[in-house]
Amino acid sequence: MKLRKSSALAGFKPLRGSTITGKRARLREKKLTDVRNDYAWQSDPELSRFDAVPMLTLPFAVYLLDYTAEVKKPKHNRFPLAIETLEGKHIGNCTCYEIDEKKGEAQFGIMLGDPDYRDQGYGMDVVNTIVDHVFRTTGLNRLYLKTLDWNKRAQKCFARCGFTPCGHLRRDGHSFVLMELNREQWEKGQGENLSPGN
Repeated sequence: MKLRKSSALAGFKPLRGSTITGKRARLREKKLTDVRNDYAWQSDPELSRFDAVPMLTLPFAVYLLDYTAEVKKPKHNRFPLAIETLEGKHIGNCTCYEIDEKKGEAQFGIMLGDPDYRDQGYGMDVVNTIVDHVFRTTGLNRLYLKTLDWNKRAQKCFARCGFTPCGHLRRDGHSFVLMELNREQWEKGQGENLSPGN
């Protein structure tokens, strides 16, 4: 498959008000009105445990300053997106980060902050949607992620989306399972989905 070259990082282009739409959710660029949800989610001890990060303790006013700068000008090697229901409710975030054009790869992360939308297929839909977007519109050949070794629910979701284990990592006292999906695997899956009887 020959991809058109783009001046954007590895082919990631600003959405400029448009969305990437899946079957249950849609992805859009982050905006300042997300700040209260994001502050609440990053201050949640349960979500911090699943992300293996310290719980946010910054005062909201300080967080808002940093957040405003990031929304206006995201870091060069990141593609952060908000997750919305098809009706427009902000329920979480996902990001392609550590985007490396030379290696043709990026790391992927997802967080469903609103507990009312977990275990309902939103996570799997978002993963499939961003994977399709990356391999259809960018020059990347590999997406990879890490998840805590005890988070079997997340590992099962990623596996159903085509990711396979590729190693282990210990960092800051946590043990992670590394998983990956490459373009060849994705293309094979697309062919199987289009075959007769599917």
